[in-house]
Amino acid sequence: MTTNGTKRRKLAHESSDDEAQAKSRRAQKDFFKQAANWDLEDSYESRRRKSKKSSKESTKLPIKTADGRLEILRELEKEEDLESVESDTEWLEGREDDIESESEPEEVQEEEPTISEAQQIREAQEELAKLATALNEDPEEHVGSLKTLAAIGESSIPAIQMLALMTQMSVYKDIIPGYRIRPATEDGPTEKVSKEVRTLRKFEQSLVSGYQNYVKELARCAKLETNPVKRGQSVAGIAITCACTLIAAVPHFNFRSDLLRILVNKLSRKRIDGNSVKCLQALETLFREDEDGKPTMEAVSLLSKMMKARDYEVDESVLNLFLSLRLLSEFAGKASQDSVDKPAANKVKKSKREYQSKRERKAMKEQKSLEKDMATADAMVNHEEREKMQSETLKLVFATYFRILKMRAPNLMGAVLEGLAKYAHLINQDFFGDLLEALKDLIRHSDDDVDADLAADNEDDDSVSMRNLTREALLCTVTAFALLEGQDAHNSRNNLHLDLTFFTTHLFTSLLNLSVHPDLELTKIARSTSSVSKINVQTTTVLLIRSLVAILLPAWNIRSVPPLKLAAFSKQLMTAALQLPDKSCQATLGLLNDVAHTHGKKIASLWNTEERKGDGRHNALSDTVEGSNPFAATVWEGELLKKHFSPKVREGLKLLEKGLP
Repeated sequence: MTTNGTKRRKLAHESSDDEAQAKSRRAQKDFFKQAANWDLEDSYESRRRKSKKSSKESTKLPIKTADGRLEILRELEKEEDLESVESDTEWLEGREDDIESESEPEEVQEEEPTISEAQQIREAQEELAKLATALNEDPEEHVGSLKTLAAIGESSIPAIQMLALMTQMSVYKDIIPGYRIRPATEDGPTEKVSKEVRTLRKFEQSLVSGYQNYVKELARCAKLETNPVKRGQSVAGIAITCACTLIAAVPHFNFRSDLLRILVNKLSRKRIDGNSVKCLQALETLFREDEDGKPTMEAVSLLSKMMKARDYEVDESVLNLFLSLRLLSEFAGKASQDSVDKPAANKVKKSKREYQSKRERKAMKEQKSLEKDMATADAMVNHEEREKMQSETLKLVFATYFRILKMRAPNLMGAVLEGLAKYAHLINQDFFGDLLEALKDLIRHSDDDVDADLAADNEDDDSVSMRNLTREALLCTVTAFALLEGQDAHNSRNNLHLDLTFFTTHLFTSLLNLSVHPDLELTKIARSTSSVSKINVQTTTVLLIRSLVAILLPAWNIRSVPPLKLAAFSKQLMTAALQLPDKSCQATLGLLNDVAHTHGKKIASLWNTEERKGDGRHNALSDTVEGSNPFAATVWEGELLKKHFSPKVREGLKLLEKGLP
């Protein structure tokens, strides 16, 4: 029974499965038949649109965020959307794009690895050192490294810029040849040269091109604002330092004028700073070491044009640069008076001389004579060219001096008078009359100039115009007598109508005031923010002694000084010596000792009352030399000077009295 029952159940189950499979097949066939007749577009069109109905209203006020969004309304809309959703399929409908966009990962931009500034500076240092070493070892082989050095200097980091500028300066200073390179266009286009010459010319043109770009970069950097980077250094300061070094080291090379413009532009300000002091020192070195004359002429031309364009509103130290010029002076060093140094080539023993025939000795003699003539001709040409350059430079200097003298610029009068006093012997005689009148006007109107300077100082408290009228008067006197001594002007003084009595009288009436001057032995100092440099080397005492020597002991005719003038100045100087400082008193007694040695008989009566020649009274405050009546006085000041605190003054007085007859 069990088996029969089981069999029946199996049959019944199999029959039910077959019926289910048959029903599913029929349903699929009916579905596909109906699907063929479906109109999907009409069903989509007739589909009901979903609308977001707000079943609840928010009683809260919306909050507007910083970016302009309403936060509460958006949360309300999300809640309504969630409540209206009936199934997962409906929730997914309409949000498939959002889900896809959220599922896609955002593209992340890869940031480049950043290198610290210190690391960049170290790498630049290593690269610059490597390139500089290669250029110094073989410049012709690695001339392309000059562009690489310039490219490193284009960095935005100031420290790297300064390193590049200094490195290029050192490299160019070492590899620049000792001659000026001509432009390539000067050579003939069809000229045939050897391979070595072509290589050399290619190197020279690459060197000139790189150097030109470097000088332009220096000019650009020198105009930048001086913002210190480290230890007070700046890109502009480094650029000016490089320009000063190059103008002093290689003044013969190309683009010298561009370097000079950098220095002159820096000196065109009223006040000087540390960089200006560097420019002044570089130009002084150029003037003193220049043996060609052309670099000096270019620098003086640029300086004179700059000062004229600025109406001579420059610092006094700029004009004092002209005192360093070597105008029409000897360039050769002094030879020894004890021995003669012969060339080493001539010191050859007779045993080592090679045998030469008579014809060979004659040919060698002719060759040496020819070489000597060529060297003499070359020296004459160089000397003439140098004198021509110096003459042009002298014209520029005197033109600048005369313009300032005509304008009477207060802050530059001392520098102008010092320059005229130094170069007075080189002035053309045609200008003597006008120059002497200008010097007389300066002395006459000194009081008016003081009032004008005081008024200008009251209007502008920052004015640095400080005039020493006592010093200027002495400089005028020194200049006037230097004109008479130079160029044999004393021989033609009558034709030139040179009358220097005005200067002599003014100096005589100023001696007593000079003896109590507080700055008699001090020099004027130009102070800047970084250094202190002397402007006027000669003290007032030195100028006073120079003026007295020109009056009492003239070199052109020492015996022509009248006794009245000698006696008046001797008596006045002995009176002034009582108030003078120690060193000035010694210098005055030394001058009187020379006067006594030369004109002892003319002034001996001043020390001996029994030999008095004059009648009346002595007037030390007279307005003229003759009106002082010196021979009516006695030099009693010597008795007080014998008790002077300085032993050198006492010794100088003893020598003076011994020198008298």
